[in-house]
Amino acid sequence: MSRKKVAVIGGGPGGYIAAIRAAQLGAEVSVIEMDKLGGTCLNIGCIPTKCMLHSAELLEQIRIQGPQIGVDVKGAQINFPHVMANKDKVSSQLVNGIGGLMHANGVSVIYGKASFVAPGELEIEGANGETEPVEADAVILATGSVNATPPIPGVNSTSACLDSTGMLSLTELPKSLVVIGAGVIGLELACAYASFGTKVTVVEAMDHALPMLDREITAVGMRHMKGMGIDIRMGTPVKSIEETTEGARVICEKKNGEEVSFQAEKVLVAVGRKANTEFLKLATGGIENNKGKIIVDDHMRTNVEGIYAIGDCVEGHAQLAHTASCMGEVAAENIMGIDSVYDESTNPTCVYMEPEAAAVGLREDQLEEGSYKVGKFPMLANGKAIIMNGGEGLVKIIANAETEKILGMHIIGPRATDLIAEGAVAIRMGMTVEQLITTIHSHPTISETVREAALDLQGRTLNMPPVR
Repeated sequence: MSRKKVAVIGGGPGGYIAAIRAAQLGAEVSVIEMDKLGGTCLNIGCIPTKCMLHSAELLEQIRIQGPQIGVDVKGAQINFPHVMANKDKVSSQLVNGIGGLMHANGVSVIYGKASFVAPGELEIEGANGETEPVEADAVILATGSVNATPPIPGVNSTSACLDSTGMLSLTELPKSLVVIGAGVIGLELACAYASFGTKVTVVEAMDHALPMLDREITAVGMRHMKGMGIDIRMGTPVKSIEETTEGARVICEKKNGEEVSFQAEKVLVAVGRKANTEFLKLATGGIENNKGKIIVDDHMRTNVEGIYAIGDCVEGHAQLAHTASCMGEVAAENIMGIDSVYDESTNPTCVYMEPEAAAVGLREDQLEEGSYKVGKFPMLANGKAIIMNGGEGLVKIIANAETEKILGMHIIGPRATDLIAEGAVAIRMGMTVEQLITTIHSHPTISETVREAALDLQGRTLNMPPVR
């Protein structure tokens, strides 16, 4: 009996994981990639950004916390070319590692651009312009996303305007930076460059930042960023951008009609991302989509038999690397005969600003008043958090008012993005607050704050009075 042939279009965190899972289940797998394995995440997204943020965090600790805890370092300063070189080194190491994983799992990698020529039929265009058909029993579309460009006059004609890819490719540290957009990408890079010494201004059209996070969590982050010297202007949509001899002028109009402008050497345009599907020719393939975002069911199936889609290129789901990876496993398993369903209820959102924040499950604004209870615990009452960052941060747990089943967890503070997995497991297992409380947490750790927040929900915190 011949092996099932699976073609994966895109070698990012969704595509390469899908390929490995399909190969594990016995498929003959090919990955078709236009550029580099690892996609946006490893090459120009998650990993490079976190490398820069780690350098920034270390510098902040040396400069600010060092003298407070008896570590005196004279003349600590950023070596920007070395920061960028380290970023590139780490990315290359991980990308090479994916190549090794492909080889180890018997997955072939084909470099070229795939597109539909008929419903269910694709061809690959190689670097030499020659084409060949994609021969597969099933196809997984994992083409990711690209930076979105807003219709702001001057954004395309001003050389100082960069997207996140451009900001990750600079060779010199800019003296000043305007960030358009107070989303994840904008605020993470704002924190990094502010720590490096760049004068940063963030302008956002909406009246609040990071809408995917709990408002109390966001407020802690906003206070910290303002303390870093970042000028944050909410409710200030950009009207136009003009090129100047020093860089660019960003002209905004506040809600009251007042015009304000900001001069900067560089402008980061960070207003979100859009599905990277234009080159696929979805209409030719008969693939149902909404403005390029592919429509799938919870098995990751499209409307065309044998064609699946995962990650940032699909509609209605979080554009996150771990989301794509999970979807990739689901798609591969369904192709290989396993009834696998994608469930986003335990999908964490992580923001690597200062301090880092994370959330899983539901927020208060998604629930009816009276249907839930809330427990909170400040990092200021946790020994390990005080040691690490002076106790800045908060843990918040949301549970059903009657059953006390955990519905959501929201954290800002040291190691929040690691700690959120505890909330994801709690929601996945249908745990109650009492079950979380009766799970012993080691001391001294940041994880103790989770148990204390659960205790607060029942009105019986042990390490401080109940937070109300």
